[in-house]
Amino acid sequence: MGLRKGDVVGSDNRALQGAIDYVAGLGGGTVEIGEGEFLMKDSLHLRNNITVRGQGEATVLRKCDSWASRLIADGDYGEEQVTVDDPSGFEPGMGLTVYDDSTTSFHFTVRTIIGVDERILSLNGPLLADCMVTNHAVAKSIFPIISGYYLENAKIENLLLEGNKVKNDVFAFNRGGGIFLYRANRVEIINSVVRNYNGDGISFQQSNDIVVEKCTCIGNTHLGLHPGSGSQRSVIRNNHIINNGQIGLFLCWRVRYGIFQDNEILRNGHTGISIGHKDTDNIFRNNVIRDNGLYGIHFRQEAEPMGGHRNCIERNRILDNGGEEAGYGIRIDGETHDITIQENIVGDTRPKSQKRQRVGIYIGPKARQISMKENNLEGNADCPVEDARIKAEPN
Repeated sequence: MGLRKGDVVGSDNRALQGAIDYVAGLGGGTVEIGEGEFLMKDSLHLRNNITVRGQGEATVLRKCDSWASRLIADGDYGEEQVTVDDPSGFEPGMGLTVYDDSTTSFHFTVRTIIGVDERILSLNGPLLADCMVTNHAVAKSIFPIISGYYLENAKIENLLLEGNKVKNDVFAFNRGGGIFLYRANRVEIINSVVRNYNGDGISFQQSNDIVVEKCTCIGNTHLGLHPGSGSQRSVIRNNHIINNGQIGLFLCWRVRYGIFQDNEILRNGHTGISIGHKDTDNIFRNNVIRDNGLYGIHFRQEAEPMGGHRNCIERNRILDNGGEEAGYGIRIDGETHDITIQENIVGDTRPKSQKRQRVGIYIGPKARQISMKENNLEGNADCPVEDARIKAEPN
């Protein structure tokens, strides 16, 4: 399909969705998108057994400007409509997120508008939580550019997703991301770019056997790449995760048995790689983790039953982390145990007056069974290892 020629012709998400749904109705196949820019007023909803393939950075899916309005009547759990103060920026077929100040986690409701009747927006499904006027309930046309729910055997390839963050409200919640997958299995995201999304670049939750390869997540306001909520056996390799506002690679909860290798994780606002709540049995290998704002790799503060145990950090280059705040190459907090750190280069290569990576490896007072073998820890500003269980080694 394309802007002017193809089996389906169009310049927005409706044409793209029509092509995907047609091929899905035949049992699956490939939707080839030609060059050009396509305006996304709703997510491109993936289907089972479908490959969506563009022409590299010449195929651009651009998020539309967002519109927001407060609700003037409570949105009740299970209700399939909302009443807004100003409907002028909404239209049928547009993606919509509804929430209030009390909404958390997966209770943000992401839907498609199927009708507009004065101030009433009809939705294609129920609200997932009460959204109360007294809690500042709001409807916003924010949504993932590509999404897949309850999905199997799909592929995204050779696309550029432009998040248009300057003209969009934040969508950094558990149902957001430039690409977002929920309860998806065996999905590949290959050779694609997600940039300037006002939230996370790529997020997948409760999803297994996801491959993200040769992708770039750049300039997104929150997280670059966000596997989470019980996702297992992820393969994240040969990606560029650069200049995201908070964390480059954020393992959320219960991310297990993953392989994270050969990635460049550079210049993210706070942390290169963050590991925490029950994120166990993963391998981080041959990554370049450099110039991040505070930590290269951070094991978050967790009690022992919820710790990020049995992870292997090997053959990475963890350099020059820390900026306005003095940084750490690797920091292990919480009651974390059984961590292998081997054959890494962890240091600061900047001139002495500019060194900000204070410590190569910090081991917190409650961490245990930390194995360190054959690491090069030269050049850190204060010391190679700070072990809070014992006196730190001199530099």
